[in-house]
Amino acid sequence: MPARAGGSAGRGRTGLVFIVGQRGALHRTRLFRRCGMVRSMSMEQPVCLWPVGTELGEGPIWHGASHSVYFVDIRGRQVHRCAPDGSQRQSGNAPGRAGFIVPAAATLNSVVPAPRRHSAGTQVRSVATGGSENLGPRLRGGDGGDGGAGFIVGLDDGLYHFNEQTGAFSPLRHIEADLPNNRFNDGFAAADGSLWFGSMDVGETEPTGSLYSLHPGGRLTSVDSGYIITNGPAMSPNGKTLYHTDTLARNIYAFDVLPDGTATRKRLFVATAGPGHPDGMAVDADGSIWVAMFRGARIDRYNPAGELTGTIAFPVSNITKLAFGDADLRTAFVTTAWKGLSEDERAREPLAGALFAFRTDTPGLAQHTISLQDIA
Repeated sequence: MPARAGGSAGRGRTGLVFIVGQRGALHRTRLFRRCGMVRSMSMEQPVCLWPVGTELGEGPIWHGASHSVYFVDIRGRQVHRCAPDGSQRQSGNAPGRAGFIVPAAATLNSVVPAPRRHSAGTQVRSVATGGSENLGPRLRGGDGGDGGAGFIVGLDDGLYHFNEQTGAFSPLRHIEADLPNNRFNDGFAAADGSLWFGSMDVGETEPTGSLYSLHPGGRLTSVDSGYIITNGPAMSPNGKTLYHTDTLARNIYAFDVLPDGTATRKRLFVATAGPGHPDGMAVDADGSIWVAMFRGARIDRYNPAGELTGTIAFPVSNITKLAFGDADLRTAFVTTAWKGLSEDERAREPLAGALFAFRTDTPGLAQHTISLQDIA
């Protein structure tokens, strides 16, 4: 395990410049070959879009403003981006272990002082960046309808603003300063402007992780605690049910979300079956919950009643998370990892750590953004 990154000093700019790879946009319905696999995306037939080889790929999001997919490599300390067909690949370094990335929606000063833990002053609002936008293959430049606000990234010690144009990471809020062996893991932007995210023990042995919510107006709440690895916050289409994963316990929990954003009435939603452990998840427009199974080589789909309704098999073991995107929100983009695989397993799974995609019959939900315009 890499040594924990230091404090905010020196984090302001990493010189992150995306390395532009393959270019030439391809429409998603064209037949194409990626990674020596199938030639077209179809329902329940994953396609390797980019054999990027992330050690711990995570946090895919659909960025409608640039018509692209963003995701992170936690252990590799990188941010990646590509077009929905896997072309126009770009990568850059992050100043720490990036657990999640969500789009922002307002102009932010280049340097933001880090407020004290649990302090007020972060005004957040949500703007949908849905799949109805068709802005073509643009990946850089212009505001793309979101004001050129960049992204919020969860690093080792808190929330940071990431300006993808300059490579600058600016601290927004330090969290869990009293838990130096924790880092932040999965995160989710809800339609009401709230940000839900979790922390975990770096050594993956101690129950020091918590689930947090950051609400409009800057209210930071510890929703639940006692986790070794938190994962997969996601929300029902009506915003009334929150889903959250205790990965090592193999349990997915549901919470009621009250109008004021309070999560209550925690209960077991699904006790998942092996092989594998539940990792990140996403919810579609019908309310089905799609769960990535780490060490399970699959994605499981559950209906809102918790009944298993489908499984999609992958040619790699470690499936980490998915996000719905493309113009119709019917392409699922899936991150994977080679973390924990032996040399023999990696030889048998040459695509471990790749970005995959498959088409779905039901669209996903629009990706929302967190507004930063009222940060002092």
